[in-house]
Amino acid sequence: MKASGTGAAIVLAAALATLAVPASRAAEVAGVELDDSIELGGALLQLNGAGERTLYVVRTYVAALYVARPSSQAQALLGQAGPRRLSLTMLAALSTDWVVERIVAAMRENMGDQAFALLQPRLARLLEPLVSLERLQKGDRVDVDAIDGSIRVSVDGRALGAEAPGGDVFDALLRAFIGERPLDAALGRALLGLPPPKDAAGNRGT
Repeated sequence: MKASGTGAAIVLAAALATLAVPASRAAEVAGVELDDSIELGGALLQLNGAGERTLYVVRTYVAALYVARPSSQAQALLGQAGPRRLSLTMLAALSTDWVVERIVAAMRENMGDQAFALLQPRLARLLEPLVSLERLQKGDRVDVDAIDGSIRVSVDGRALGAEAPGGDVFDALLRAFIGERPLDAALGRALLGLPPPKDAAGNRGT
């Protein structure tokens, strides 16, 4: 039985609408749209998890973690081979000192003084261009990328300084968020793709 002209038009419109729908929709956290996948260093990375960092009542930034092999286990993400990205999108205008100091303090807590001291010169060289900006504006996105054993920092796609050797530096940074003593436990769970803790009191207030 032949479809009428109207029926055929409806079928065609439905088919076109189906084709127009993207295969994967972007996630959204605190109004920040995040890609489900990105290409980095020739590899396709998947969004492992994302969450909002809130200090008391101040919404500070949205963090997102992209890896080639997503996992809800921190140890599977630390030291993972291939490109990785940790992305921070500002929800407010913030001092770069404020952002960096708290992340670096959490890195140190998760590594211990001796291990941290070995990384500190490379870490300082990597973060110096970011700190020199003095302030990040609402909507600015800071990407920290690990590619081929090197690490680089960019803001809104603009590289800051040169790449530095340091897959281990990236792992140390990642421990600040998903290590045993994370900067924010609720955010750490979100980056692992896990639901928030029942008490939702993961914020250490620092």
